[in-house]
Amino acid sequence: AEEIEALARAALEALPEPFAGPARTVVLLVEDFADEATLREMGIDDPFELTGIYEGIPLTEKSVEQSGGLPDRVRLFRRPILDEWADGEDTLEHLVAHILVHEIGHHFGLDDADMHALEEAVA
Repeated sequence: AEEIEALARAALEALPEPFAGPARTVVLLVEDFADEATLREMGIDDPFELTGIYEGIPLTEKSVEQSGGLPDRVRLFRRPILDEWADGEDTLEHLVAHILVHEIGHHFGLDDADMHALEEAVA
């Protein structure tokens, strides 16, 4: 868990501006698996299918009227990440960065093409 967190924090630090500053406000957590409530909410039966999740309100949807809520967060799930890494050809560093950038992309309200471009900037 510590290594995955260190890799994720390194990917966060590698984000270019204007993403780097706002991304630092997102809470980063590494857990073994998603909890049952999260899996049920996502419609996922196999906990190995979920490697990460963004929980919060994208910046494109926030307003000054929304205050006092929980901070936005990204949860990475260690066991599914390690399982995907063991079955693939990517390095663990690249896989964690890919998952983190995808979840952070949700924070910024990015579409898949923009997330891919952001990932290329981090690589």
